[in-house]
Amino acid sequence: MSEKTYKVMSHAGSGSIALGIIVLVTGIVAGTLMIISGAQLLKEKYKVTI
Repeated sequence: MSEKTYKVMSHAGSGSIALGIIVLVTGIVAGTLMIISGAQLLKEKYKVTI
């Protein structure tokens, strides 16, 4: 019984680490794209006349 619990906890821990890495990478990519998009908007706002 103890070995089964150990294996389940090991797999759960590994899955959590993998999911954390995926979320971290996705967040970094999304943040970078938002910064680039915001910079482009600020650069182009001077061309707009109201």
